[in-house]
Amino acid sequence: MKSFFTLSIVLASSFGAMAKDVSDSVIRVATTLQSYNPSQPWEKTSPRKRRALAAVLPNSQVLTTAEMVTDANFIQLESANGEHQIPARVVAVDYEANLALLTPNSDEGIKTLGKFNGLEIAPTAHLGDEVNIVQIEDNGMTLITEGRIQSADVVASFVPGHFFLNYEVKASMQSAANSFTVPVLKDDKLLGLLTSYSSKDQIVDIISPEIIKAFLKDARDGKYQGFPSLGIGTTRTTDIHFRDWLQLSSDKGGLYVTRVLPNSAAALAGIKTGDVLTAINGKPLDRRGYYHANGYGQLFWSHLIRGSQPIGSTIKLDLLRGGKPLEVSATLKRAPEGIIPSHTYDKAPRFLVKGGIVFQELTKSYLRAFGDDWVSRAPLNLLDAINHPEDYEKGRKRLVFISAVIPTPATLGYESLNSVIVEQINGQAIEDLPSLIAAFKKVPKNGIHTLKLDGQPETIYLDAKVSDTVDQSLLARGLPSLSRETE
Repeated sequence: MKSFFTLSIVLASSFGAMAKDVSDSVIRVATTLQSYNPSQPWEKTSPRKRRALAAVLPNSQVLTTAEMVTDANFIQLESANGEHQIPARVVAVDYEANLALLTPNSDEGIKTLGKFNGLEIAPTAHLGDEVNIVQIEDNGMTLITEGRIQSADVVASFVPGHFFLNYEVKASMQSAANSFTVPVLKDDKLLGLLTSYSSKDQIVDIISPEIIKAFLKDARDGKYQGFPSLGIGTTRTTDIHFRDWLQLSSDKGGLYVTRVLPNSAAALAGIKTGDVLTAINGKPLDRRGYYHANGYGQLFWSHLIRGSQPIGSTIKLDLLRGGKPLEVSATLKRAPEGIIPSHTYDKAPRFLVKGGIVFQELTKSYLRAFGDDWVSRAPLNLLDAINHPEDYEKGRKRLVFISAVIPTPATLGYESLNSVIVEQINGQAIEDLPSLIAAFKKVPKNGIHTLKLDGQPETIYLDAKVSDTVDQSLLARGLPSLSRETE
């Protein structure tokens, strides 16, 4: 996946032709973002600002990427000429698909935005089609870079592990006015939103109109649900010895099912670990999980679920089980969040500080705070939980762990303890952060809290009276809160 960027344009079209003025169909978006501190979940990080150019839609709405509103505490729209500045709010956001729908906060703002020329969503494009990438300079001038659709692919543009259809556009872009993302038009209609740019390869990734249409249709009733998921983990069937073991003939493709999420669409349909998924709605899958999509060539199988079907629709799945063919129907639904959420944007992390020990719930967002190479830098036991959540699911809603220890009279000898999963408090199994808080509220008979851990040491002890005294001392020293039970 290409890195995200700050985009600007100084030249008009690389093909030399200027498109018509579209300044009344696009609008600047300025946001102030402030996320929670992964290591100190009781406080937020320093605010940061982000600017973009968004697409104005009919009905006084604005479409931008979800990245623009991630943990936003202020959103403002501004017309290209700077005449209008309109505070706005989020109507719907999908971080997995990287889309956000905005609207003005006030009736006056809605009236002002209603005077803009809202863009229609373009129909499905074809490989080789020419498109216009739009930018507004600081002086209000509309600049256009022309590009050509080179390919289509299913990629993760924001949240890792969540793949959606994107177009790859060949275009040469240069620097001028800052903008995090911009609209891409085809025949004066909105084709997509730019999500990344590779200056080396001169390739622009844009979210496809199929995904945008599905997002807007879902958001229409004000009760946004999101895109469905089948709820399986898979691996390729390219290895010849593996194929022999699976009893796959040479003319058969398919994906080996390595995991079925509890209470997922796949689980409810009766799919089992060890099955081989060979086709979806009659579309055969090859050994790598790709199928032939008319107009696009080969696409990854996930587009047949996420982007092609809404929640509640029923699909036909062809399987092989023990070498024998099997057909099942699955009713699509949102994927269960599981014990380790893939992201926690716009949610306050739950935590507890007890006697100086900091307890949190594990998320992928926490691990990504270790940096770009978090897969090698993050604690091994927490990475194991991410890679093998099935080993930790029994009896848990979330995975609670000790993230840090503040040196206090209650934590003597435990100062170096961190990244250890908590199994029990005073004999009570810990299923999530609220259950941890409840367990600590029960004063043990001997006055000592007993903590059973999944690691070394296996058991630690916390004096109840001393830890209570420390808690009050921490509050007096400026800690804003000892706990947060709700997200």
